[in-house]
Order: sequence, then C-alpha cells, then structure tokens
Amino acid sequence: MKGVIKRRRSYLKQMRKLTLRKGSFTVDDLAQSAGIPRSTARDWIIRLSDEGCLTVLTPPHGRAPSRYAAISAIPRIACRKIFTAVDGDIVEIVHECLSSACAAFCAKHHAKANPDIRIIRQGTILREFVRMGRYESKVGLWPEPAVAVTGIWQEGDEIIQEIRSVGGPAFSLTGMMSRAEGVLRVDIVKGEDATEGCIRTQALRHVIIGIDNTDRLEEGATFALAIALLDYLSELSGTFPIGHHIAMLWQALPEKTAGNSCSSIELAVVPEKLELIRKAAVRFVGDESVSDGWGIAIKTGFIIPDLLHQYGLKARTGLITCKEARQCARECGIYTYGGQGIIGSLAAIGLAHEPEETIITPGF
Repeated sequence: MKGVIKRRRSYLKQMRKLTLRKGSFTVDDLAQSAGIPRSTARDWIIRLSDEGCLTVLTPPHGRAPSRYAAISAIPRIACRKIFTAVDGDIVEIVHECLSSACAAFCAKHHAKANPDIRIIRQGTILREFVRMGRYESKVGLWPEPAVAVTGIWQEGDEIIQEIRSVGGPAFSLTGMMSRAEGVLRVDIVKGEDATEGCIRTQALRHVIIGIDNTDRLEEGATFALAIALLDYLSELSGTFPIGHHIAMLWQALPEKTAGNSCSSIELAVVPEKLELIRKAAVRFVGDESVSDGWGIAIKTGFIIPDLLHQYGLKARTGLITCKEARQCARECGIYTYGGQGIIGSLAAIGLAHEPEETIITPGF
C-alpha cells in the first residue's frame, strides 16, 4: 500500500508539472516524463481521472490523442454513492465511501448526534435507518459530533436530508457530496458556526432477495450464485447494489449438500422497476442453479417483521418444512418461487440484518 501511495504522489506531481509547463499533457507525455511504460501511464491517468484529480480537456479525435490537465491532489469523490430507500416512515440512507475510515467516522458522529439512528457498516458501505422528522443536534469540535442529520423528509419522489457539519465533514458536504452517484442536488447554507446543506436523492424501494439449495454436493455454490445475481441485477438501469450476506442454517439437516448455508442480497431500485427485478431474479436463478430444488424469496422493504426474524432464527437450530415456509411468506407478504430451497431463502431474508459474526457461525 505504501508503494502505491508513493507512486500516486509521484505520478500526480509529474502531471501537475506537465500541466503548468504545457497547459495539458497526453499519455505519451507522462510516460516519457516519468520514465514508465505507456500502459502504466494510461492506467494511472484513468485512475486519477476517476478520482477527480484530472480533467479531460480534449477527447481523442482522429490521430490526435486525449489531452489532460491536473486539478488537485485531493480526490473530489470521497463519497462515491449516496442513495435512499423508503419503507413506511423510515428512510434508509446508503453511503458508499472511498475510504472505510470515512465511513467509520460518519457512523460514529451520526450516532453520537442522534442515538436513535440505526447504523449498519460493512467496510466502505454505511447504512443508516432514520425515521422521518426534524432532529435538534448541536455540532462542533470534540466532544460534540462534527456532523449530524438534523432532518429527513419526503417531497414527491425525492428524499431530502438536512445535514449540519463542521471541519472535514463540512468540506465533504460542500465539495464532494454533490458529485456522488445518486445525488440529485445539494443546497448549501454556510453559517458562522457550522455548514448546513440539504441533499436531494430519489425515493427508491429496497429489495431483499434470498436464495438457497442452488447447488449439488459435487457442483455449484449458493454464495457464488448470489454474488453473480447481485452483479447481474446491478447492470439494470435504476438499481443500486447494497450488499451480500451468508447465513449458516441447521447443521444436522440430513439432506444438506455441504455447510447448509443460504444467501441474501440487498439492493435499492426505482419503484417502476420492482416487477422487472422480480422476473429477472427468478429467471437468472432458475437458469444458473445446478439443483432442481432451488428456491427464491423476494421482499420489498427493509423492515424485517418479527415473525420473519423468528423464522430465520428457528432455521438455524431446527427443521422447518416447506408448508411452514409458505405460511410465513404469506403472512409477511413475501414472494416465493421454487422447491425445497424456499425454506432457506426465506430464512436468509429474516437473518439479513443480523450481525455477520452471528449468522456465519452455525447455531446447531
């Protein structure tokens, strides 16, 4: 990692020198100046362009190559994605950060400002569940929180987050968040003691998909199919991938193929794509499964009913029948399709928000 950082700093310095001296530069200019292969120069230009440190002055035209100019050594897109989903009067705010440390910092300070916010963090992904309303939160230097969600509400098909911040978070609010994928607009008001802003995002719908029994003893793996499904659905327009979960179920199940684990994936979608997502998911799992007993369960919304949660916990410690699974799905309004695999598919949804360390450890 230290070597990568050192090379990044060195190449960016070369790009700044070329920009100052010539006004712009090409891939060949950087390769010659830095004494590196052309392919390496091209890779670093693409990487730093994606980070917002370079701008494309002129695209390639005929035999004339692209010309670039350095902007800054500071990435302009530390906030990669910000999007929101709604379930009743609860809003899920999803941040995908460039750095896991940034995600941890925001999680710490948001929770400090409002202990009622429920937070799930997985690496660079920060998920916050907030009830709509206004919140009185003071921000400042430690021990005060540096950033707070002071309000969240819905206007038509948009969600508005009101943020108050100082220091680094204020820099992010004013200079980075508007460039994040999923953000429609950011309105900023700079006060004497803090910076406030309203972040507008689309009101999406949350979808949890559980799958199980897609493999055989000698072939296939449910976790791999689940990851492939998430990648496939993420390619559809209007979808935002959130994550993948693995849960270990009852280990004494006689007909288990291996470890008896199930998988779920989560994503946010524009409301009009819900039916398309359902059909695409069923078709994909049916085509890719190597077992005839595969099953899929699909839930709209991120709130896990207690009945479904208890069902998931029971599946980790004992036998559940298909009849019980279908009854639970009906009572919880969850779509299911397939064979014996619907048992684990439904359990995967019920366990989706359990701590990772808990669900990847067998409950026996």
